[in-house]
Amino acid sequence: MEIIHDRRISESYWRHVPDGLLADALSDRPSDAIIVALADWRGQKAALRRRPGPLGVRLGAGDDLDDILDDLESFDVVAIAFANATEGRGYTQARRLRERYGYGGEIRAVGDVSRDRLAFMERCGFNAFELPGDARLRDALDAFGEISDVYQPGADAQPTIASRRA
Repeated sequence: MEIIHDRRISESYWRHVPDGLLADALSDRPSDAIIVALADWRGQKAALRRRPGPLGVRLGAGDDLDDILDDLESFDVVAIAFANATEGRGYTQARRLRERYGYGGEIRAVGDVSRDRLAFMERCGFNAFELPGDARLRDALDAFGEISDVYQPGADAQPTIASRRA
C-alpha cells in the first residue's frame, strides 16, 4: 500500500493486525512489520517483545497514552486511528507524543484521513498518513503547502503570525 511519509509517497511494508487476531499474526509471519491494537499489546506484551519483526501499536480516540508511555521504545510506529472527520482527540495524542514525551518514531494517521486535514495533522506531529484507497496521493501532497500562515504554535515549531510580528 502506498502512503504519504515525510511528505513523500512511499510504499508501506506495515501490516495492520485486526483486533483480536494477534495469535495468527504471531504464528504466520513472525518477522513481518505489524501494527497491533492497544488491547492486543496489553494482552500479549511479552510475546510481542520477543518476536523478531518491527512493531507498531494502534490507538483509538478513547485510548489513553499512559498505557504505552513506559513502552514507547518498543514501537517503531504509533498509529492513531480516526473514526470520522469530527474526531479530534488523535491530534492531541500526536502532539503529546511529540512534545511532552519526545517520541521520535513514526506517528501515522489511519482511518478517516483526508487531504484537507493533512497539514493540520502534520502540525500536531504526524509524519505518515494512510489515505483511503481511492485517494490521489500526488494531489494530496499539495495540501502541505496550502497553509502558509498559522495562528497557533504546533509540534512543527512553525512561527506564528504573532511571533513574526514581534
